[in-house]
Amino acid sequence: MLDKLKESLRNSPVIKKGEYDYFVNPVTDGIPLTEPELLEEVAEEIVRRFRPEADKIICIEAMGIHHATVLSLKTGIPFVVVRKRRYGLPGEVAVHQMTGYSEGELYINGVDSGDRVVVIDDVVSTGGTLLAVLEALREMDVDVRDVITVIDKGEGSRVVRERTGFTVKSLVKVDVIDGRVKVEDIPAGGPHD
Repeated sequence: MLDKLKESLRNSPVIKKGEYDYFVNPVTDGIPLTEPELLEEVAEEIVRRFRPEADKIICIEAMGIHHATVLSLKTGIPFVVVRKRRYGLPGEVAVHQMTGYSEGELYINGVDSGDRVVVIDDVVSTGGTLLAVLEALREMDVDVRDVITVIDKGEGSRVVRERTGFTVKSLVKVDVIDGRVKVEDIPAGGPHD
């Protein structure tokens, strides 16, 4: 199960961004080539394990977009993108986020108080992006039903749970050891479910 995902992760090059070990993968970076079978495998497993039920899927630019697109097609749930640029639309909410390798503003549009949402992203590592978005959604009185990432790396899921109460559900856990990506299964019903 998830053979394509695991293989792509194990074959990922690792680069340094400051002190941060960053793996380059189609799921998290869109490079090298992102095969449709990989995206389909990921979306099918998300649907099988987590059965998203919501009015909207919220994804985070940029690498949450392709996961939200395929998940939307599989479930019929529309999606909205938390963007990295301001549009100035009525009701737009600005969010400041910090990760292990970047910092900046995110902008939430198309989400209203009372909306039932599933938040999807490619990876949780430091938790900085998810923390910022989840705190903003809470302040907006949005009903967050689930928080799902394809990959869990580092301590981010624990940080998100401790600071927000939300459990980040992921398909696999990875770590970078000696410049290589190590992949660990998170079984259905496991610690993130």
